[in-house]
Amino acid sequence: MSRSSFGGRHELGQNFLTHKPTLARLCDLVRHTHGPILEIGAGDGALTRRLATLERPLVAIDIDEHRVRSLRRKLPDVQVEHADAMTYPLTAPVVVGNIPFHLTTPLLRRILGSDDWQRTILLTQWEVARKRAGLGGSTMMTAQSAPWFRFILQGRVPAWAFSPQPSVDGGILEIIRRGAPLIPTDQKKAYEQFVKAVFTGRGRNLPQIVRHAGPNNPGRAKSALKVAHVPHGALPRDLTVDQWCALWRVLTA
Repeated sequence: MSRSSFGGRHELGQNFLTHKPTLARLCDLVRHTHGPILEIGAGDGALTRRLATLERPLVAIDIDEHRVRSLRRKLPDVQVEHADAMTYPLTAPVVVGNIPFHLTTPLLRRILGSDDWQRTILLTQWEVARKRAGLGGSTMMTAQSAPWFRFILQGRVPAWAFSPQPSVDGGILEIIRRGAPLIPTDQKKAYEQFVKAVFTGRGRNLPQIVRHAGPNNPGRAKSALKVAHVPHGALPRDLTVDQWCALWRVLTA
């Protein structure tokens, strides 16, 4: 296959999934959703072919124009588009894809900032999937997004399941938009700034950090942490979504 106008295989960051059980797992997760499907990073169509068997409206996009032409010939019933996932409208209820590992964070930010989809299933770098799902502690991005989304780790994928083989394992991350947000949407920006202030704030312990994250005196910060049932010695990454939300409600009451 000739080079894409965006560069060769490595320039595109493509690691194609060849592990049939993982392909079946991804398709099965999509099977339990409803509505039209958007696949990002279709590549050679290993997952696209399985998604097509669900007999639902399916759009598959890829940045490599040669693979797009090939997929159009092989799957005439699928709408295959030559497009970049960083700019293509994410308007389908279900988004799924094996995404380039180096684009995981910016693509996740774009997905979380889009309003139309209901469920997203991504094959990402293992460490990213693990952290987004809160295993071993939450990240700032997850804490900022958790009142509006649920993050579920659906499995680990060994590096040898890809071709070419990456240096790290992959992880299946499912993101579900909450039907009822835990915090009013009109407070989203302020809440995100608060979480950032806590994660990046100064202080030797959480009461001090929370105190400096806003106009809070020491007593108010300690009282809010107590009401939110935050244990002594906890760090920002240790807080659950319920604790974050309770802390926010108390401090903004």
